[in-house]
Amino acid sequence: MKKLIIAASCAALCACSSTPIGKPPELTSIVATPDRTAMVTYGLPDTIETAPNFPGASASLWTGDRGSLLGERRAMQRGDILTVVIEIDDRAEISNSTDRSRSASQQLGVPQLLGLPQRIDARAPEGASLGNAVSVNSQSASNGDGSVRRNEKLTLRVAATIIDVLPNGVLSVAGQQEVRVNFEVRELLVSGFVRPADITRQNEITYDKIASARISYGGRGQITDVQQPRYGQQALEAVLPF
Repeated sequence: MKKLIIAASCAALCACSSTPIGKPPELTSIVATPDRTAMVTYGLPDTIETAPNFPGASASLWTGDRGSLLGERRAMQRGDILTVVIEIDDRAEISNSTDRSRSASQQLGVPQLLGLPQRIDARAPEGASLGNAVSVNSQSASNGDGSVRRNEKLTLRVAATIIDVLPNGVLSVAGQQEVRVNFEVRELLVSGFVRPADITRQNEITYDKIASARISYGGRGQITDVQQPRYGQQALEAVLPF
C-alpha cells in the first residue's frame, strides 16, 4: 500500500509539469501531418501536353517541364513546397482625450397669486417666503484620457507545403518548424491561403499576401514551464472572487 501511495504521488507531481522529469520535450511526429499527407498523395494527372511520355515533349527546346531551363519551378500543386517569409514590424499608437462640462441654474418664485403668498408668508417660519420658493443649481464635469502603444517585430522564414488546391485555384498551405535547444523547443506554425500569382520566381511568398494567415511562434520546455503558473494557482484564480 505504501509503494502504491508513493507511485501515485510521483505520477501527480509529473502531471503538474508539461515536460517529463530529466528528459527534454518530445518533438511532434511528422508521420500524420497534413503536409506529409499531401506529399504522399497523388494530385491531379498531368495534361497530355506536359506528360513525360508525350511524343513531342523530347523534340522541343522548351518542354514546360520543371526540370527545364525555362520551366516553372514555383509551387503550384498539392505536395509542393514554398518558403514563407515572415517580417512583422508593426507599430501602433492611439491617444484619445475628452473634456466635458455642464452648468445649469433654475429658480422658482410666486410673489403674487390672488393674495395667497402674503397669507402664507405671514404663517411661514422666519425667513421663508414664496417670493423665492425654489432655487436649484447643478454643475458637472468629466475628463478622460486614454492611450495605446504597441511595438512588435518578428523576422522568420519557414518552409510550407501545399496541402490542397481549391476549386478556384487558390492554394491552401501549412507549415511547421520545431527546433530543440537543450530542454527547450521553439515552435513555428503557419497556415493560410495563397494565390499562385503572388508566389515569386524564388518560390517565396510574404506573410502579408496570405489570406486568413495563422502564425504561431512560441515554445515549450523547462523554461516555458517555469514561467507558467501551476494548475492549482490557475484554478484558485478562476474560483476566488478577489
